[in-house]
Amino acid sequence: MPLSFVKMQGAGNDFVVLDARAGALNLSPAAIRHIADRRRGVGCDQLIIIEPDGAGADAFMRILNADGSESGACGNATRCVAALLAEESGAREVSIRTISGLLHAEILGPGLVEVDMGTPLLEWGDIPLSGPADTLHLPLALGPATDPAGCSMGNPHATFFIDDFTHLPIELIGPKLETHRLFPERANIGFAHVENRGRIRLRVWERGAGLTLACGSGACAALVNAHRRGLTGRQAVVAMDGGELLITWAENGHVLMRGPAETAFTGELPDLA
Repeated sequence: MPLSFVKMQGAGNDFVVLDARAGALNLSPAAIRHIADRRRGVGCDQLIIIEPDGAGADAFMRILNADGSESGACGNATRCVAALLAEESGAREVSIRTISGLLHAEILGPGLVEVDMGTPLLEWGDIPLSGPADTLHLPLALGPATDPAGCSMGNPHATFFIDDFTHLPIELIGPKLETHRLFPERANIGFAHVENRGRIRLRVWERGAGLTLACGSGACAALVNAHRRGLTGRQAVVAMDGGELLITWAENGHVLMRGPAETAFTGELPDLA
């Protein structure tokens, strides 16, 4: 039977959203890769499956990367799913569970959503790293990228602070850094230029997806790591290729992410299971 989907995007980070609350989909990794393929399928950075949650949240969100692997967190997708669930229920506040924990979202206006991404994990074993290391100065360098800071926002992140992007070969060094032995679960690799204490320019090589137009959890990690380095305050606009997010590391330790969530189109997929 054909399978309905919603194509959504948040700051250019795009998703194919499937609803499995009425029954499991059991898509194979090959089917996921086919759907995510921008030439042969619909095309997306991540495939998102909305599932029922038996522990009190409005829904469970499963995040599948374009290569078929599973991810623990995706801030832009969380905003998109929150917008869908809120449109269904008419509620302004939505709770969404992922394999990394429970997230709370608030609808601030048409196409504008804020998500509480929880508290960043800063210890080496929580990111995780393959061994003890100073997470404010990871022992990692490749070409012009040196001395990153690390944290987890539900998935592993390393943030390199750079002067400019002009001669930075992200497509070449991103895959090597993502799969470096320091990261047993691979990592999202951020390249951040701090323009001032309230604005960061960011590009992210996402594990399992490559160079994307935006990465919500990467934006959160960039602000957290920049503040830990003394480069910004606790709030900054993070500008990415696809748009801007407002990130706040609140005094209670939680990271808030505010940004757009938009539906591009809807359609139907053939049975690819």
